[in-house]
Amino acid sequence: MLDDLRWLGIRWDEGPDVGGPFGPYRQSERRDYYLRAWRDLRERGLLYPCSCSRRDLAEAAQAPHEASDEGVYTGRCRERTSAATDPAGTTWRFRVPDGRAIDFNDGSAGEQSYIAGRDFGDFVVWRRDDVPAYQLAVVADDVAMEVTEVVRGRDVLLSTARQLLLYEALRVTPPAFFHCPLVTDDTGARLAKRHDALSLRSLRASGATPASVVGP
Repeated sequence: MLDDLRWLGIRWDEGPDVGGPFGPYRQSERRDYYLRAWRDLRERGLLYPCSCSRRDLAEAAQAPHEASDEGVYTGRCRERTSAATDPAGTTWRFRVPDGRAIDFNDGSAGEQSYIAGRDFGDFVVWRRDDVPAYQLAVVADDVAMEVTEVVRGRDVLLSTARQLLLYEALRVTPPAFFHCPLVTDDTGARLAKRHDALSLRSLRASGATPASVVGP
């Protein structure tokens, strides 16, 4: 992936291949950062252990807000508590403030507003297989790396509402957000991994040039 980006002409000041002041840059090497965030949230009663199986969730799931998003959790395990000092072996969820509007101004998509408990429910921050979930990992990284602006695709706009609750719970100022429109094919369908013929690696192999990919 890094090699493909270099071929395209993109350069970066820091990262797993060039180092920098906020390393390590591989999430697999940043467990201590995620554990600190998890313990802070757990000690203040903002997390709870969830024993629901995938089957339980599939049977009880409410309709997701976005086609690619998870359904709203029913709250089945919401009243559970735990004095655990390590998250391993358990799924942990963040308890959202039901009915609260999460508003933010996106640099590309404009004003956004989501209602906790309606558009999204209590979300996973740590998985049973002892891996920090996306929501917690990116927030902990942003905080530790002093990130001031996040640029990503519009398919994760709803995740920003979740993450804003985590920034607030961790008592830090969130970065600014810019959610870009997604790249689509001729029919308007989002390009994904299944469209391998249009991946940078495949385009390189077919003889395309960086200029032909980036365009005028």
